[in-house]
Amino acid sequence: MNITALIPLIIFLIIIFIVGLYAGRYVQTSKSFIQEYFLGERSLGGFVLAMTMTATYGSASSFLGGPGTAYTQGLGWVLLAMSQVATGYFVLMILGKKFAIVTRKYKAITMVDFLKERYKSTPVVVLSAISIIVFLFSAMAAQWIGGARLIESLTGMEYTTALFIFALSVLVYVTVGGFRAVALTDAIQGSVMLLGTLILLIATIIAGGGISNIIADLSAENPNLITPFGAEGTLTPAYVSSFWILVGVGVVALPQIAVRAMSYKNARSMHRALIIGTIVVGFIMLNMHLIGVFARPILPGIEVGDKVMPLLALEVMPNWLAGIVLAAPMAAIMSTVDSLLILVSSTIIKDVYINYVRPEASHNQIKKLSITITAVLGAIVFVLALNPPDLIIWLNLFAFGGLEAAFIWPVVLGLYWRNGNKYGALASMIVGVGLYVLSDFNLFPQPFGMHAVVLPVVASLIAYVVISYATKKLIPNELKPIY
Repeated sequence: MNITALIPLIIFLIIIFIVGLYAGRYVQTSKSFIQEYFLGERSLGGFVLAMTMTATYGSASSFLGGPGTAYTQGLGWVLLAMSQVATGYFVLMILGKKFAIVTRKYKAITMVDFLKERYKSTPVVVLSAISIIVFLFSAMAAQWIGGARLIESLTGMEYTTALFIFALSVLVYVTVGGFRAVALTDAIQGSVMLLGTLILLIATIIAGGGISNIIADLSAENPNLITPFGAEGTLTPAYVSSFWILVGVGVVALPQIAVRAMSYKNARSMHRALIIGTIVVGFIMLNMHLIGVFARPILPGIEVGDKVMPLLALEVMPNWLAGIVLAAPMAAIMSTVDSLLILVSSTIIKDVYINYVRPEASHNQIKKLSITITAVLGAIVFVLALNPPDLIIWLNLFAFGGLEAAFIWPVVLGLYWRNGNKYGALASMIVGVGLYVLSDFNLFPQPFGMHAVVLPVVASLIAYVVISYATKKLIPNELKPIY
């Protein structure tokens, strides 16, 4: 066990616990448990908003799976990954002020709350809740696996033991502190991610003898590693450009990101987050994926891609510094999994239990059930993560695509198009999710070699518009949005 590298990571976890307990004081004293536990009472400033969006989006997929895939594919994957630069900017520009104003008017705590009030449809709410729970379990499993892989690589522990330690660490501070704990720890974790990726990139370049020497080594091994087309020539222009829908445009529909667009306290905070978030995401994504490619000549023959980053850090830096730097992927993983836990918990409690099971539930009942459900969800994901794949990025991207196919048009057109209605939203979700699952499992063709999410997103748009127009006479004027 590498004690020297482990000590900085333990100190980092202690700091996160302290912040979580501090946030727990707000949960205990808040007059509105639901507003505080699931949305932090809409009080996020610009820096915290930018960092919580960045840290939530930058996950195990970005910090372990991304570099692992870049290690395999070469510089072409770096080009593909950089389509994520505009993610935070795009989300806040599309949703931004209008989403915050409308959700405040609706008193919406979750994205499903918004859909419920916008469409006045139980089937839309139920299908939304099911989509979030199913696809986010896949995303949460990816984070659990990433955290365990990191601890396993750093300490030499068995994977199952490492998984248990990671799960317990996250569950404690999320269960106690809720959304505010998530947001505040995200601000710390985002800062650690920013600094850690820079240090590791510099150390990797030095260990490889400089950029020109690394590029020469990559070219000598396989010339395709330094082209936009990947090691095996599979990253075609159509596939790379269509990836922007998955990790760029479509991110606006991810519930864990959208909920942050309703949590800031004023317009100034949003504008500040636009700038900070865009810069930080671009910087982190470029650094992490370059690190993955540059690691190949330094550590050839790594079989499990998710281990590239921790093994590289231990190789090119002193153990104590590696421990500090490896707090960055740990931060990314923890910040994403805590956000997903809170989101799935809020879907079950707020969107299903309170809306349809026990609307009259008391404050104390909701509080106890919320904490219990959050803990139970963590235990379920722990079980799902016991048999991990070699590259967790595919689990994460599967979840991204499914959520985007389900929600992008009901959210965006529901916000901006008055004639969109519940029939169009329901058709869009069914067509989008159905086609995406068929496409992802290669049961439906993917035209022009594009990513599996493209056709479902286009088809769900057509379904939303056509069905909304065809059924607009069935919707009374009083049920149409007034904004």
